Amino acid sequence: FQLYGYCYQDSNDIPDTLTTITELGSPLEMIQLLQTSWEDRFRICLSLVRLLHYLAHSPLGSVTLLDFRPRQFVIVDGELKVTDLDDASIEESSCTSNSDCFMEFPARNFTLPCSVEGRCQNMNEKRNLYNAYRFFFTYLLPHSAPSSLRPLLDKIVNATGNRNKHGNANYVLFYPSPSVNSEFTQKCVKSANAKYRRVPEAFIPDENYRCWPSYHHKGCLLSVFDVNEAIEICDSYSQCKAFVLTNQTTWTGRQLVFFKMASNHIMPDPDKITYVKVTD
Repeated sequence: FQLYGYCYQDSNDIPDTLTTITELGSPLEMIQLLQTSWEDRFRICLSLVRLLHYLAHSPLGSVTLLDFRPRQFVIVDGELKVTDLDDASIEESSCTSNSDCFMEFPARNFTLPCSVEGRCQNMNEKRNLYNAYRFFFTYLLPHSAPSSLRPLLDKIVNATGNRNKHGNANYVLFYPSPSVNSEFTQKCVKSANAKYRRVPEAFIPDENYRCWPSYHHKGCLLSVFDVNEAIEICDSYSQCKAFVLTNQTTWTGRQLVFFKMASNHIMPDPDKITYVKVTD
């Protein structure tokens, strides 16, 4: 979380008080997040993974958030940031045997190894990872994800939800996440469909229909990698009869496309390209 300033106060009325001035964020509402596009939810999860990696390798050592719940986070410019550090701790639990390193959660329990130094190995990191899994990843990542990415997303979710050799912040950040970024922007293998007629410098102002998820509340505005993916999406909607490529892109560079239910009224627009489905 970006810190802009702070003030330490020590008086008889208010002893040992630290006031901080931080950037402004929006409260995290899980129901609203589930109504956003998968690409936006992936961005939030990616920022959370970066936070997990920092907490595991901070200058103070491994930091755990004892109160790791959505209400402790805010959204700033599409990124997830932690705002309440009152319950942060750098203390790794002491132990004399593995049984002392028992971690209990509502749905799953773990037992970590006790090191020769008498500390539970990576307990802080494991606690953060599993809480990220049960409060964020399990809801935000799989829901309406692109089908081609689901096997890779399952690896990410399983890495945070299971105690295995890959269940650490390094693996989640540096192995699956860049792969998702790359694969998410790869070209669809489906070949171009001859059933669509290309109309350059043209736009369809009306003929909207609603779809989910959409970047536009009154129409069907989705992100695609290329024309082939737009054709695939239009073919999947029975009401789709045309689509319009815009010159706008999302944060990953994917192009925004309006999907239309008719092409009766086409207007000139130098910044757009329209594809109309050819009827037999």
